[in-house]
Amino acid sequence: MTTAIIVAAGKSERMGAGTDKAFLSLVNKPVVAWSLLAFERCPEIDRIILVVRKDQLIASKAVCQMFGISKLQTIVAGGARRQDSVQAGLDACDIDTRYVVVHDGARPCVTSDLVGEVVKAVKRSPAVTVGRKVTDTIKRVEKGSTVSATEDRDKLWAVQTPQAFQVKVIKAAYKALGKQNVTDDCQAVELTGETVKILESRLPNFKITTVEDLQIAGALLK
Repeated sequence: MTTAIIVAAGKSERMGAGTDKAFLSLVNKPVVAWSLLAFERCPEIDRIILVVRKDQLIASKAVCQMFGISKLQTIVAGGARRQDSVQAGLDACDIDTRYVVVHDGARPCVTSDLVGEVVKAVKRSPAVTVGRKVTDTIKRVEKGSTVSATEDRDKLWAVQTPQAFQVKVIKAAYKALGKQNVTDDCQAVELTGETVKILESRLPNFKITTVEDLQIAGALLK
């Protein structure tokens, strides 16, 4: 059994006070509905757990009903940090879940095909993420605005979601974290010494963080 955890419980601070970007209108749907539909249409996904802010539980249920998300298992409230929200999703997984796919609800351009590729890959590796090779020159700035060094971009990838895990691997990684902060779920797995594989995402799959991102996504999804 493969369960998807769609995380949409962020504070949306760069969108402005009181804004929840997951529920902003994007073309003709709320932002989070695009991800829900991509996972709903993916044959490799059996169940969906949606993690949202506590004040959006009722609105989330209405969105899932409106767009016919039949694979929805439950909607749970997230936590203060992203990893707390993912943990809430893991806690809600049924005992027969073998694989977990975690996705940022603010990445509406994700496709069902990409989700399927990640699920197939995680059946061969403990953990899998998608990403893109870095093409810009990357400078390291350790203090103020002074450049400390230029990184070797040939070894660098910009990591995205979905990220997929064998369920025992991700649960063990989160248990081992304690109070340590991570910026994505693969980092938690890396800290345990498990192997993480990366698949190249060739289509736009960026995360909406600003109004400009919302406008770009709208142009792509029309």
